[in-house]
Amino acid sequence: MKWIPQDVETYSNAKEYVDTAVVPLYSVTVGGGIKQSAAAAEFITLLTTYLEKQFTGRILLFPPFTYLENEQSERVVTDLQNWEVNIFEAGFKHVFYITSDLEWRGREAQLEGSVIWLPSIPLEHMNDPQKLTMIDSQVKQLLTLFTQKWHENE
Repeated sequence: MKWIPQDVETYSNAKEYVDTAVVPLYSVTVGGGIKQSAAAAEFITLLTTYLEKQFTGRILLFPPFTYLENEQSERVVTDLQNWEVNIFEAGFKHVFYITSDLEWRGREAQLEGSVIWLPSIPLEHMNDPQKLTMIDSQVKQLLTLFTQKWHENE
């Protein structure tokens, strides 16, 4: 389910079945590196959207947690921890953070949820069928990871 009124209403009526939150993490750079930042956001957006389609009824795709790349890391982590507290208090049993920002791998211990880091794949020169093939391949790997995490926490 996506973060849109219709899906959120469906979620509200079926909370007991939707136990997983997916939160994309976007690092935004303005100035030098802006194109790479935009490319990473596009990749994570396509990936999480496709992932949501595969698990409709089991996951709720939250809006992206967005922060400036040069922002102080402790403040960013604290802000995300606040999101996390609210997500768990709402009844979610699993939280997955999906990002192309390598910095989060070192911060995962500060979070209850699971950080999934994927290197950004530049999609700008691919046509739509190529993009879909690439994203499908990545999502298949995530399906296995999600299933493992769900079984660990049962």
